[in-house]
Amino acid sequence: MGAEAIYARQSVDKKESLSIEGQIELCKKECKNREDVFIYKDKGYSGKNTKRPGFKEMMEDVTQGKIEKIIVYRLDRLSRSIVDFGQIWSLLEKNGVEFVSINEKFDTSTPMGRAMIYIIMVFAQLERETIGERVRDNYYTRIQKGHWPGGIAPYGFCNIQKIDETGRQVPSLKQVKEIEIVKWIFQEYEKEHASLGKIAGSLTQAGVACKKRWGWDNVALSRILHSPVYVKADEKIYEYFKEKGNYVFSNTMEEFDGKRAAHIVGKGKEGQVLSLTNFEGTIPSNQWLNCQRKLEKNKQIGNSGKGKYTFLSGLIKCGKCGYSLNVRWSSKKLYLGCSGHTNLHICDVKKISFSIEELEEVVRREMELVFEQCQKSYLRKREGKNTIADLEKKIAVLVHKLAETSGVSSYYIKKEIEKMDEEKKELLNKKEKVQKGSSFFSFHQLNFEEKKQAVYTFIDKIFVTDFEIEIVWKG
Repeated sequence: MGAEAIYARQSVDKKESLSIEGQIELCKKECKNREDVFIYKDKGYSGKNTKRPGFKEMMEDVTQGKIEKIIVYRLDRLSRSIVDFGQIWSLLEKNGVEFVSINEKFDTSTPMGRAMIYIIMVFAQLERETIGERVRDNYYTRIQKGHWPGGIAPYGFCNIQKIDETGRQVPSLKQVKEIEIVKWIFQEYEKEHASLGKIAGSLTQAGVACKKRWGWDNVALSRILHSPVYVKADEKIYEYFKEKGNYVFSNTMEEFDGKRAAHIVGKGKEGQVLSLTNFEGTIPSNQWLNCQRKLEKNKQIGNSGKGKYTFLSGLIKCGKCGYSLNVRWSSKKLYLGCSGHTNLHICDVKKISFSIEELEEVVRREMELVFEQCQKSYLRKREGKNTIADLEKKIAVLVHKLAETSGVSSYYIKKEIEKMDEEKKELLNKKEKVQKGSSFFSFHQLNFEEKKQAVYTFIDKIFVTDFEIEIVWKG
């Protein structure tokens, strides 16, 4: 059983404030055993947050079950934030710890004390929601004023603070040397025969580092080309997004003067907010728009076609580089190609010699073994609840009762006997199938979507080379 604990805090020494020693003495009067009590104290720490050594030590002891009651002189000694107190109380309640505040006269071991806590929790929830709304409102206000919302800077930029028209420091972006790579990407992609794959290959082979990894792929390039953060946003850009619809504009068309870039935030039915930034654009609007038209014209098949050729889509990886193997067409025949070769140009495996059918057959055989183990486990659990012998005994008892009853009672007894008899037959049938080596549910009997769901349940990855197929199981 845990002990009682006292917590005392004083941020600064003031004549009108009670010292830590004074707080402890008053709290001891509430203790059952004044000599056997844990004492935690924080001197020189504010109650605005919970980053206090004494407090942290106490809460660790709470989670370890060392404490059964915490006593404080006043509620604000523990926390000045209702939100923080709400979280503290949730942890105390979870660990069965009572809480007493001498000054506010409440004790969570009493009904009135618990009622006071619930009232505080309601206000804590209200404060959390209010803070959330205020943060969202401030976020969109900053966006509408052109401030950069924060986070990782896009490729070709770094985060900075700049002085706005009111003389305050506000977040913004500054161009760095990689912006020249961005200019080159737009110039190349605008050319008639250029493709994302060729540009990605050129950048990777030249040793140009990408944002999150050194190799480039179509996704990284597409993200740059689609982003309005690089464009010199003029009236043409305004009209382009106006035609697309589902955009809320923070600026009038007259403000799109071609000097600043633009930025989009938000998503969903409410629409996206498009705002001019507080830094200059880089790419001429005509060039940016030409690239958008090309991207739209060459738009690849989206998720509608994803995974329709094999139930193993998303699981198959190149055994050499570890990147995904994708299903592709060549001479009216499907084959597996390495994305590490096509997109990143870091792998020399162009395509795998194993066919999709061969790979699926290997996985099918392995999944049948898994299903066989599952059904054996199922029968063991099923028989654990009602074995065939148990059912026969129960049926015999009911038959005996049936002989002694008539009317309505006999009707329900007959129904119960029939139900148990069916259950017995089912168990016998399934047991016989397992003994013969057959399955009462089989992987090959599943439809395409069911197979996909089954393999995703049991398999983490499938590494494939020209010589080997390695299945990595989950768990």
